[in-house]
Amino acid sequence: MRIYIPILLAILALAGCNKKKISSQAEEDDYIIRDHITRYGWNAQSTGSGLYYFIQSPGTGTQPSSSSTVKVKYTGTLPDGTVFDQSSQQGATFSLNSVIKGWQEGIPYFKEGGKGYLLIPSALGYGSQATGKIPANSVLIFEIELIDVL
Repeated sequence: MRIYIPILLAILALAGCNKKKISSQAEEDDYIIRDHITRYGWNAQSTGSGLYYFIQSPGTGTQPSSSSTVKVKYTGTLPDGTVFDQSSQQGATFSLNSVIKGWQEGIPYFKEGGKGYLLIPSALGYGSQATGKIPANSVLIFEIELIDVL
């Protein structure tokens, strides 16, 4: 029996080394977002708030402010690819004052005609509140095309 205890302890120590220790929701979200960025090979930028954005095509038109009204074509997914929302092909019009903080912060990085992605941590999305198809504490990924700044 005594010989098994050191072996068991060694196995448990090695198993613990392979797991990433995550101490907060923000760290977990950041890990999920960075993993997604790596998987797709995106050259995404961090804003410091936890939001990441990846501009595929910068666009040439007007750049909105965090309170602009915009027309956006978008698809919202969870990191596993589950689509939870999307606009029509013509886009949807929103006042950025009335949307989640991740959009208020992220959409102004685009110009009219610009396309790319917003990777939004749960704190800038719906937080610990489940909403529709979105579970609590979910990272949100939006494919964005900024059609117009109104």
